[in-house]
Amino acid sequence: MSNLNSTPSADRIHIGFFGLRNAGKSSLVNAVTGQSLSVVSDVAGTTTDPVKKAMELLPLGPVVIIDTPGLDDEGMLGELRVQKAREVLATVHIAVLVVDATRGMTELDNTLISLFEERKLPYVIALNKCDLLPVPPAAEGNRHPVSAATGAGVHELKEAIAAHAKGLGNTRKLVSDLLSPDDLVVLVIPIDESAPKGRLILPQQNTIRDILDSHCTVVACQDTELKKTLSMLAVKPALVITDSQAFGRVAKDVPADVPLTSFSILFARYKGDLTALVRGAVALSSLKDGDRVVIAEGCTHHRQCGDIGSVKIPRWVEQFSGAKPIYTFTSGGEFPHDLSDCKLIIHCGGCMLNEKEMAHRMEIAERAGVPMVNYGVAIAHMHGILKKSLSPFPEVEAILRGESQSAHR
Repeated sequence: MSNLNSTPSADRIHIGFFGLRNAGKSSLVNAVTGQSLSVVSDVAGTTTDPVKKAMELLPLGPVVIIDTPGLDDEGMLGELRVQKAREVLATVHIAVLVVDATRGMTELDNTLISLFEERKLPYVIALNKCDLLPVPPAAEGNRHPVSAATGAGVHELKEAIAAHAKGLGNTRKLVSDLLSPDDLVVLVIPIDESAPKGRLILPQQNTIRDILDSHCTVVACQDTELKKTLSMLAVKPALVITDSQAFGRVAKDVPADVPLTSFSILFARYKGDLTALVRGAVALSSLKDGDRVVIAEGCTHHRQCGDIGSVKIPRWVEQFSGAKPIYTFTSGGEFPHDLSDCKLIIHCGGCMLNEKEMAHRMEIAERAGVPMVNYGVAIAHMHGILKKSLSPFPEVEAILRGESQSAHR
């Protein structure tokens, strides 16, 4: 149970259940999970929004199960539900297509399969309601006869899902690949009005755990105590990691020979393409009055007076660029698909999103030709310490240095 409780949703295998209305998706989700996760009814379209549940699914382990609305929903509201279901495709590692076996495969079912294959998404087909057929079909390839009503074939379906999901998920390291056993790491964690009361935020928790798993030592302090903390250490830190908001102040106190980066930059590398995000920082210098800038966060929280996304970053952007852009703010699962008039996307570290969702968002931006940069990279660049903040990642520095040299030839 400790593994279940300690695994953040963003680090779990995401399994999406898709199909037509009344194919029995919700009933099958409840049968697979062994609990009443989704409301079920004979009325078509009972599931109106994607329903998510973090749980343990044996023999796979910690997962997120997502029940989606029927892809044949009707009307204007139905179209919105279908759009939500399609967005789930960007977040899942494996898809389960639920088909009403009494109706057989439909054209829309085959369209869904084409979408799975287009996205290179592993999938299994659950032929549901087989208990209503005179002779249930035999399991063949990735097709599995099941009955959500009787439980027949559900165990075999779970085994098939686990087999297809083997090796999926984020295999990158957050920070441990930068360290050696017995290294000392200093974490700088400002406690200000935006810090949650009585706890550390998820990026800080995850970083501490990864460092400890590497048999290294963690020392944590606020930015106001950093200089004193460094003077008390008997050994030189292998790495200093700071909250991005304190980048400017922290950089002044960290010795030149000690690598420095931020939680946000670590998560940018862990969840997305750090090199592409660093390239996106260049656009900060060319912003003009009236340019549209999207500031996107993967989580939803109560914005406070000193909020980093809606207050601090816009202030730094305007001080750095000398321009007055127009901002669009998004949070949680929201992300604009129409970027036709957008000049830059500034994204959070994505600690609440999985790597599939971050890759999807970066793909949307790339298709639209809009540069994307993340909070940590943007803040480091605007404070003139980007090179210093990338010192733990020589491979990124080398790529950017090579591009710079090519541009000057």
